[in-house]
Amino acid sequence: GHLAAAGHHVVGVDVDPALIEAAEQDHPGPRWLVGDLAELDLPARGIAEPFDVIVSAGNVMTFLAPSTRRRVLGRLRAHLKHDGRAAIGFGAGRDYGFAEFLDDAAAAGLEPDLLLSAWDLRPFTDDSDFLVAVLRPKS
Repeated sequence: GHLAAAGHHVVGVDVDPALIEAAEQDHPGPRWLVGDLAELDLPARGIAEPFDVIVSAGNVMTFLAPSTRRRVLGRLRAHLKHDGRAAIGFGAGRDYGFAEFLDDAAAAGLEPDLLLSAWDLRPFTDDSDFLVAVLRPKS
């Protein structure tokens, strides 16, 4: 709601129709879509413009089937502007190591701009138990 109310073009995607329905009720304004991130094709759904920023919070990456993680990162990359950024956050101990995630991001054409250990901008260290990766498309 807040970003859309401020005039930003906001799109939210989730595979669970109940969560999309809740988002529509709780946060009117953005465009909410039921969809699989591994098959994300927003131009096919009438959203042609790539995004300046994509945010994936709430451990989304750890809920994905391991076989789809690289594909999801590739689909996110495909929807970013050439100078855009993706901010992706998730916790440790969820069967997706941070190094593996960064390898998957690289394979999907994304590279880190900034690594943090929390959404409040604390620096990432080797013993961090949370990662917020701000990624950009590879040049």
